Amino acid sequence: MTFCREEHVRIPESDLEGMSVDTLAVRAGQIRTGELEHSDAIFPTSSFVYGSAAQAAARFGGEEPGNIYSRFTNPTVQAFEARIAAMEGGERAVATASGMAAILSTCMALLKSGDHVVCSRGVFGTTNVLFQKYLAKFGVDTTFVSLTDRSQWEAAIRPETRMLFIETPSNPLCEVADMAALAELAHARDALFVVDNCFCTPVLQRPFEQGADIVIHSATKYLDGQGRCVGGVVVGPEKLMEEVYGFLRSAGPTMSPFNAWVFLKGLETLPIRMRAHCDNALELAQWLEGQSAVAEVFYAGLESHPQHELARQQQSGFGGVLSFRLKGGREEAWAFIDATRMISITANLGDVKTTITHPATTTHGRLSPEDKAHAGITENLVRISVGIEAVADLKIDLQRGFSALEQ
Repeated sequence: MTFCREEHVRIPESDLEGMSVDTLAVRAGQIRTGELEHSDAIFPTSSFVYGSAAQAAARFGGEEPGNIYSRFTNPTVQAFEARIAAMEGGERAVATASGMAAILSTCMALLKSGDHVVCSRGVFGTTNVLFQKYLAKFGVDTTFVSLTDRSQWEAAIRPETRMLFIETPSNPLCEVADMAALAELAHARDALFVVDNCFCTPVLQRPFEQGADIVIHSATKYLDGQGRCVGGVVVGPEKLMEEVYGFLRSAGPTMSPFNAWVFLKGLETLPIRMRAHCDNALELAQWLEGQSAVAEVFYAGLESHPQHELARQQQSGFGGVLSFRLKGGREEAWAFIDATRMISITANLGDVKTTITHPATTTHGRLSPEDKAHAGITENLVRISVGIEAVADLKIDLQRGFSALEQ
């Protein structure tokens, strides 16, 4: 007797129930065509055809499921959405053109004029600008507070507060938020708790398990992992994601099919990459702590980090980003960066290639001097996104920076 397994066009979610993140990163969300291809298919098309005018009307009217137009329905993008939703443990995901588009889409869909947001100071500089400059034009007010001081969060919440927004670990000082405590605070005031999980990814951290309502990613970073494409994604309950999807359908900050396909390939290797990033970053952070020209190192994997124990509880690894203050100012920071030869001087992070940047003049360069001071973005601060090269070689390259300072 011969057993023949039916080949599914879409692998049923029930077949993957209870599987680990490592398996979901490879298997979840795949949509096969009638050709039964093994790798994920890519659908580089702007539109789709219908069997009749009646079917077209039914699709546009929402009476029949199916693809309509790649601004808001594309099989490759949907496969990426399904995979990241499964990995995060969320009901639904909506992919966007960039990480900033993911944050914008969430806010435009779920906030209105008169609403108030409490946001941690330790966020990506452009996130700060989005809240402070652009959303403010539409009547959404934002208060910025310390990521780790619960009393500031409690004091900042108002009756009109509708969202608490954080990055954890933070960019670039690697502060760690107590997500369960902030989720409790948000829900007690009927506000949404939104977590940017870019630094850890679902491999190292699962914000929904800590009470988050929405999880956001810049897919440009670790989800891709090789610096090839720009994209973002929002994950959350079906009801909320339908609103985000509605904004995407109307406003169009859409992920392209090609980029979605690249991100699908990136997710397949995400678990093993994140472990390599973590191993290298921890060893490099420990080495930097021993350098005489370094005043302070920021990495949650170090026992000297003030939220080290909290990070151990919330995360299965400490990530690949670290930062440190040199003894001196901008001149010393720039001289150190310029002396490296292998490490890439670029503001992107999450790449398999190690990158180095000066946050005060790049990622957080648009912040006012006051906002930089509040966020701890000093002129002597250097951020490194640690790649997966041999860590001994990274030390050799960074030693060039230290030698330049000695000279």
